[in-house]
Amino acid sequence: MPAFHPRFADLPEEIAIFPLPGALLLPQGRLPLNVFEPRYLAMALDSLARGRMFGMIQPDPCKARCEHGPALYRIGCLGRLCSFSETEDGRLLIALAGLIRFRIAEELPLAPGGYRRVRADYDAFAADLVPQDGRPPYDKAELLAALRPYFRARGIEANWDAVEQSADTMLVTTLSMVCPFEIPEKQALLEAPDCAERARMLVALMRMGAAANAPSDGRPI
Repeated sequence: MPAFHPRFADLPEEIAIFPLPGALLLPQGRLPLNVFEPRYLAMALDSLARGRMFGMIQPDPCKARCEHGPALYRIGCLGRLCSFSETEDGRLLIALAGLIRFRIAEELPLAPGGYRRVRADYDAFAADLVPQDGRPPYDKAELLAALRPYFRARGIEANWDAVEQSADTMLVTTLSMVCPFEIPEKQALLEAPDCAERARMLVALMRMGAAANAPSDGRPI
C-alpha cells in the first residue's frame, strides 16, 4: 500500500481542477506535469499548502465553452502532488499520484488564483481506493500481442523486458495513460469500470490504431 493512502471519509469535498486535453490520470498511476501558466502555478502552490491534492480532468471538445472556460467531461481523477521541483525560469515540474476518480457535482466560482474548482462526488468510485492484489482477469498475452504492432505502427520504442515484467494492473494503467489515443478514447479508458474492461478497451484501441497506421502498400508492419 502507498505511504499516503487516504480514507474515503478524508477525501476533500471541494477540489481544484486542472483541465488538460489528452492528459490522463488513473488511480495508482503517476502523471508528470510541467506547470507554467500563472493560474496553474497558483493552483499547485495552493495545493501544497492544503493537502497536496487536486483533480485532473479533460475538456470535452464536443461541447461549447462555458463561463469559466472549456466545457469539461464530468469524470476526472483526484491526484496527490507527490513530488515537485522549481526551474530557474519559474516553472514547476511536478508529479501527481492518482488516488480516486470523481464526478463533478457542481462547478464552483474561480479560486482567487484564477483556477477552476468543483464539488466532487466520489461515491461511485470507492473501489479505486482498495489496493488491487493478485492477477486481474484479463489476458496479458493478448494485450502484449496487440501492443507490439501498435508501437511499431506509431514508431514507439519500448523496453520489452520491462514491459513483460510489469505488474499486470500497473501495465494496463501505464499504457492507458501514455499511449497517444484521442481525447474521447482517453476518457473512455478513464471511465472503464474495472481493470479487465480497461484492458479489453486497450486491446481494441491498439488494434484499430495499428490498422490505421499500416503501410498503404499492404506490407506487414
